[in-house]
Order: sequence, then structure tokens, then C-alpha cells
Amino acid sequence: MDQLINDFSLGLFFWQLVIFVGLIFLMAKFAWKPILSSLDNREQGIADALASAENAKVEMAKLEASNQAAAQEARAQRDEMIKEAREIKEKMIADAAGQAQEKADKIIAQAQDAIASEKKAALADIKSQVANLSVDIAEKVTRKELSEKDAQHKLIEQLLAEANI
Repeated sequence: MDQLINDFSLGLFFWQLVIFVGLIFLMAKFAWKPILSSLDNREQGIADALASAENAKVEMAKLEASNQAAAQEARAQRDEMIKEAREIKEKMIADAAGQAQEKADKIIAQAQDAIASEKKAALADIKSQVANLSVDIAEKVTRKELSEKDAQHKLIEQLLAEANI
């Protein structure tokens, strides 16, 4: 350090000071403003990017909420459609069951009518056959009875006796 103090030159110091002040003057005149404006522009760009990122974040939150609302609405519509489909299915099943019951009732009624008709026809046929059989038996009995005179008189007396009783 002693050597620096011993080698000190006032002229050299003066010129270094003049060059330093000149350099600062030139820097202030030509370089500080562009450097500061560049720094300000960069700072503004960073602030804009941060604001844009924040806006994008808010917008994403809104879109997410909108998507959730749309999904919820879609689920509600799906549930409503499923409910309507079930109601339609149940109605169709009930209608089909009702129609089937009506058809079954008609078929049963027709069968009962057919059975009653067949029963009447069978009874009429039986009555007719019984009547024919009775007439045939009566005819045979009467022929036999009329051919024998004693038996005929006996029959008449028996009939008269039964009629008086």
C-alpha cells in the first residue's frame, strides 16, 4: 500500500477522473435510457404474462365449472330419460297384460258359450233319442199286448184300477 501512495500521480488521477466522468456522461446520455426502457419493457412483459396467466387460470376455473354444470345437466337429462323409459316400459307391460287378460276372458266366455251350446244340443239329442226309444218300446209292447186278447183285457182292467185309486 505504501508503494501506491508513493507512486501516486496527480495528472494521471485527473485524467482518469475526466475519463470516468465522461464515460458516465456518455452512458447517461446514450445507454441508461435504452437500458432502463428495456428493463421497464421486460418488467411490463413479465407483469402482463403473470396477469395473462392469472386470467387463464380464472378462465380455466370458469370452464371447469361450466363443464361440471354441463355434465351435471347431462346426468340429470340421462336420469330423466331412463325414468321415462321405465315408465313407458311399465305402461306397455300393464297394457299388454290388460289386453292379454281381456283376450283370455273373451276366449273363456266363448268356450263357456260353446260348452253350453254343445250341452243343450247333447241334451236335445238325448231327449230325442229317449223319445224315439220310448215310442219304439211302447210300440213293441202295444203290439205284443194287442196280439193277445186275454193280456189286453188284463191290461185294461189294470189301467182302470190304477186310474180309480
